[in-house]
Amino acid sequence: MAHVVTEPCVKCKYTDCVTVCPVDCFHEDKEMLVIDPEVCIDCGACVPECPVQAIFVEDDVPEQWKSYIALNAKKAQELPGITEKKEPLAKK
Repeated sequence: MAHVVTEPCVKCKYTDCVTVCPVDCFHEDKEMLVIDPEVCIDCGACVPECPVQAIFVEDDVPEQWKSYIALNAKKAQELPGITEKKEPLAKK
């Protein structure tokens, strides 16, 4: 079961999570990060690193953000990977 990046990441894009990912499953666009469900090993290391609580196990994604499950899968195939911390778009 993969993890999913959801709505709170949009226009924030903290990258603390990518530095702890053992399999480099994160990808980025201009506004947010996504997780490749084919690469994610469900270790959960990224969850406590997200300062805006945007990452959930797929089965636990809140109802209002369920569309992000498919969005992560689709965008991960199209976007470049990210493995290093960058400046966020917003400050916590």
